[in-house]
Amino acid sequence: MPASTSTNSPRVAVLADSDTRWKWGALTANRTVPDSRLSGFLLRGRATPTARQLREVGVRADDLREVTAVEFLREMEREHDAYDVVVLALVGGAVQAMLHGLARVWQGRAKRPVVVTGYVGVVYEKLADGLLLRHGADLVLANSRHDAERFRAVYEGVGADASSVIETALPFLGGKPYEKQAGKDHPYTVVFAAQPSVPDTAADRTYLLRRLAEHARLHPDREVLLKLRSKPGEHTTHIEELPYQKLAQRLPGGLPANCRLVYGHMGEVLDRTDLLVTVSSTAALEALHRRIPTVILTDLGVREALGNHHFTGSGCLASWDQLDAGHQPVPDEKWVARQGVAADGAYETAFDAARERIAALLDSAELPPLMPYYTPVTAPGYLPRVLARHHLGPDGAPLPGAPVSDKEPGPVRQIVRRAARGAYRHGVQRVAPVIRRMGEL
Repeated sequence: MPASTSTNSPRVAVLADSDTRWKWGALTANRTVPDSRLSGFLLRGRATPTARQLREVGVRADDLREVTAVEFLREMEREHDAYDVVVLALVGGAVQAMLHGLARVWQGRAKRPVVVTGYVGVVYEKLADGLLLRHGADLVLANSRHDAERFRAVYEGVGADASSVIETALPFLGGKPYEKQAGKDHPYTVVFAAQPSVPDTAADRTYLLRRLAEHARLHPDREVLLKLRSKPGEHTTHIEELPYQKLAQRLPGGLPANCRLVYGHMGEVLDRTDLLVTVSSTAALEALHRRIPTVILTDLGVREALGNHHFTGSGCLASWDQLDAGHQPVPDEKWVARQGVAADGAYETAFDAARERIAALLDSAELPPLMPYYTPVTAPGYLPRVLARHHLGPDGAPLPGAPVSDKEPGPVRQIVRRAARGAYRHGVQRVAPVIRRMGEL
């Protein structure tokens, strides 16, 4: 994304807490506020993206820095006139904390930035919980018609204002339409899009890895790729306790020569993909948008815990046995259209409604105060805990002792911070699985 050079360009602040949410937030800003100047803020935490992850996402900002929740709120209080739009690309609890914190720092101001939030991908769990934690933003973006209908139903069902729900699409869809290239410049390429937390057991993940390797052995003329989201020690939106890299090292017989691990931008991997296979990754929607043959695996069942139940009716459900035998999925066009995939060419207009709403709010002489559904009155036993996780009190004010600094951390603090993150990730990927196995004895 080329940096904006116009001093009159709208200015957008994107606060994100992981690599995938940074990608969603930054691209959402690009699509909903064209020609804007983008300021990026990375919320400090276990999933703060590394420099490598940010490069892989491939979305640039005009300026980018790491902050705590309290530091971000201080920036928004100090520079409230400098920003036109704030995009909260965060987990639900963090969105709620920021909404209450922003409501406090902007209290009494007629003009304030427009606040936008939403989901980074498929919404297949915790629908009510996640939505109500996002309520209070000026726009709550739904990635499809299907999601927009569900979002409004939840808000209306609890008596909350549903006018903030705006139908859009996933902002990172794109790329050239699929053309069969096998036999020309490259072999038929099968890509398995891995997910950090689905499935969540060593047995299931090893099973998928074994079947991938077996598919490569059955089809030596094919290139079989395992597309990974992160390297060991890095975190994404979800915690990965059992990295496929480590499981592959213990796989009997190892991986065949035509099967290998790959990283990089998903769009670039899809450029050479002839068949996309996954359990329930959002990569399936990216592939369907480009009309790449796509399979949602049923080997481990069609279950809410896996997220593949979201794809019932898609025409894409199949097993490794069927793929080994040469099955080619045919997606259901009606299902695809309802999921915001817009393979029919309507994608470029998918963000029109959001652009128009943001423009109308920016033109308003006065914006109403942010009013989340959750308050100390409606959720007195829940809201304080949610806010306290981000060092905010029930009124949105910083709690005593909240971590904050007005300058960049020194070398010692940076070393300590990296060590703490490393210890946390070691605990997640090494210690936690051992404790879980001991508990099953």
